[in-house]
Amino acid sequence: MSKQEEMLHMLSELVMMDSGSYDKSGVDNVGSYLINAFNELGFVETIVKQEEYGNHILLKQKKTNKQPSILLMLHMDTVFPVGTSAVRPFVVKDDKAYGPGVADMKGSHVTTYFALKTLYETNPTILNQIDVLFTSDEEIGAPSGRSIIEEQAIGKKAVLVMEPARKDGSVVTFRRGGGRYVMRVEGIAAHSGNDPEKGASAVEELAYKIIALHQLSDATAGIHVNVGVIRGGTAVNTVADYAEADIDIRLSKMEQASELEAAIESIANETRIKGTSTTVKGRITETANDRSNKTIQLYELVREQARLVGIEVGETSSGGGSDASYTSALGIPTIDGMGPVGSGFHSEEEYLQVTSLQERTTLLLNVIQRVLSKDVVFK
Repeated sequence: MSKQEEMLHMLSELVMMDSGSYDKSGVDNVGSYLINAFNELGFVETIVKQEEYGNHILLKQKKTNKQPSILLMLHMDTVFPVGTSAVRPFVVKDDKAYGPGVADMKGSHVTTYFALKTLYETNPTILNQIDVLFTSDEEIGAPSGRSIIEEQAIGKKAVLVMEPARKDGSVVTFRRGGGRYVMRVEGIAAHSGNDPEKGASAVEELAYKIIALHQLSDATAGIHVNVGVIRGGTAVNTVADYAEADIDIRLSKMEQASELEAAIESIANETRIKGTSTTVKGRITETANDRSNKTIQLYELVREQARLVGIEVGETSSGGGSDASYTSALGIPTIDGMGPVGSGFHSEEEYLQVTSLQERTTLLLNVIQRVLSKDVVFK
């Protein structure tokens, strides 16, 4: 079996394991698979157990007794519900592999494993300098994973986040921050034909608020507010006694957060329909990670190593959140998108470019070795 065939076999097994963020048993199955694989490379696991989400897994070399310099970060959860892999199983067509989570980010599980396998076979002592962290809830803003990520990142020379590279092969050096909120309006129910004047429509009140929320968006400042889901009412002939909206916000700088949160609270507190009341709950779940000087230096190192193996790697920003935001906020050089090339993330069209599996394995291998060189200092 060729190396690419081995990679595709491992990828197929992982993709066929459903592991949506709220599917604890599915995520833990993936975790068990990865533990067994990395145990063969001398890594031992520390399992951080969770009740609601999948368990987080930290892998270290069994013989290491010093602080590793590199943290490799990956997540095991996907956005796809239980049963998706049965309906849409792993398949390869024209150099593209398809299936739920194939690029985001089970392909990265494969490239990480094979890069470290090569080191295990050629220079095993270097593995003492590497920690590998698999988290279980990245796709929902890391409610249980963030503190673990921050704890493990402290003191590291560099963090390499194994999210997939973009369609053109670019890595991510900047991500916007964001948050999730739920705004709920309580009204007064009444029959819409017999006595509508006795009611207070929560749906009507929420409509005013949705318009106001969307007006908070400012493309120039990199702020975007989106009401993506609304619910409310009980029957078409009844004045609605409740309505609620799920709100997603994106921002470019963390100093924008407090002003934006205050504006959302102000909208909640302003009443247009007498008899209604409004509450809002939520938080900033992802910090914006700046393109710092240290990260720029790490990116230049990645680009240099890519060119040495015949790959051109550009840089880009992303409006989506990632665990990279938390390590970058700590001032640690962080590059996101170090995984294989893919596109169509979070959709039925998601795919991974098969030829990029070996290319990105080699790139990761070389970047690790270069970062660990004594002459490389990020400042």
